[in-house]
Amino acid sequence: MRIQRLLILGFALLVAGCAGDSGNIRPGTSSNEAAEANLDLGIEYMRRGEYETALEKLNRANKADPRYHAVYNAYGLLYERLGEYEQAEKHYRTGLSLNSKDSMIRNNYGLFLCNRGRYSEAEEQFLQAASNPLYDSPDIAMSNAGTCAREDGDMEKAEEYFRRALKSNPNIPSALKQMSQISFEKENYLSARAYLQRYLENARHTAETLWLGIRIERKLGDKDAESSYGLLLRNNFPDSEEATLYNSSRNRNQ
Repeated sequence: MRIQRLLILGFALLVAGCAGDSGNIRPGTSSNEAAEANLDLGIEYMRRGEYETALEKLNRANKADPRYHAVYNAYGLLYERLGEYEQAEKHYRTGLSLNSKDSMIRNNYGLFLCNRGRYSEAEEQFLQAASNPLYDSPDIAMSNAGTCAREDGDMEKAEEYFRRALKSNPNIPSALKQMSQISFEKENYLSARAYLQRYLENARHTAETLWLGIRIERKLGDKDAESSYGLLLRNNFPDSEEATLYNSSRNRNQ
């Protein structure tokens, strides 16, 4: 199980407001405005997958204001996408050295560390991000801490962090899905069903959640619900690993 990579892009989605590039920043723009404008352009090009142009815009932003910490966050995201992990870490750390209270950078750096298997370091970054009273998404950082703890094999700590994330935001899909999975693994099937139902009130089914629903209802003996989940899985994700597992399990039970 991996941390959802979409969470890494939260920063990009929040600050990217420019859908196009007119070519150059207008003459007379202050250095900070130029940095912000080029940062927005860099993030937009990164979102499109045009990494070379994104790097050019980030370099312009950095030249306009070398101490603008948000640029280093974007550098970190870009270099991580490019697989240049030493550069990515260098830029995340530089951003934090310029603004240690930037929880967006801490969350992204935590994701970077967790995906490198550096779990204790990642946990520290997530908890610092979540503890910042000015951070508007502490639930995301706390949910990421839970996911990272699961990857590290610490189910007790993972459950604690997911519960804390849900206390902050009762509707965060990632925490609801993983609490359903944990409840299923602990054989608390009614609880697993309840968490999955709450997840579906806030997010769409994936092949993973449909397969989880099948297994939950199979344990609870609700054949109609199991069949409904199975039909959705086979129709919507016919080529998925989960659909293969479901078909195999049906064949064994026939």
